[in-house]
Amino acid sequence: MTHLPIHARALRRTVSAERLADSEEDAMTGQNRTASIPIAVRQVYDEIITATGAFCLRHLDEEYAALCAKLSAKLARKRPSPLVRGDRRIWAAGIVYAIGRVNFLADPNQKPHLRTDTLAELLGVKQTTMANKGRLIMDTLNIGLMDPEFSRREIIDNHPMAWLLEVDRLIVDARNLPEPLQVEAWQRGLIPYMPAHAATSKASTPPR
Repeated sequence: MTHLPIHARALRRTVSAERLADSEEDAMTGQNRTASIPIAVRQVYDEIITATGAFCLRHLDEEYAALCAKLSAKLARKRPSPLVRGDRRIWAAGIVYAIGRVNFLADPNQKPHLRTDTLAELLGVKQTTMANKGRLIMDTLNIGLMDPEFSRREIIDNHPMAWLLEVDRLIVDARNLPEPLQVEAWQRGLIPYMPAHAATSKASTPPR
């Protein structure tokens, strides 16, 4: 197998050990990801993802539900976890808002689409409260707009910087690499998922 040079790197950002660990967990089954949640936070986490999942399946879609669960898990694993403090309903609303903001949910050109005021109304919380909690989550985890870790497949596919790698001082698009090199780049946390498996994988759940 041909290997990527040891200094091959993603141009989009420096990949932290924490994010790499999260990428590896995404390759596991949902049950294993849940098992990684600390026992002290498990009940809170379960209540939050039940709320976000029900909301997303009713008003958005399954991909939004999966991304909200992924973000909830990351907050639950943070030490100490901020989820143990505050109203769980507000945490759920903030998580949905944060994922929606990353994916431009308020943009009428996006599908699904919800205005921010409509989102707050459907969640049953004040818009300012929801937005403040969402921004706190994004700041806490250093999440930005179009963040590949929490973006929908459509967003990632149209985000070229998520795929650019520097290999031997040459800029290459990882989607054009042979599958074995895509596997290695994905395992090293340099790309969000394996393009060769695009037909069967989701952005939020990289292939095993």
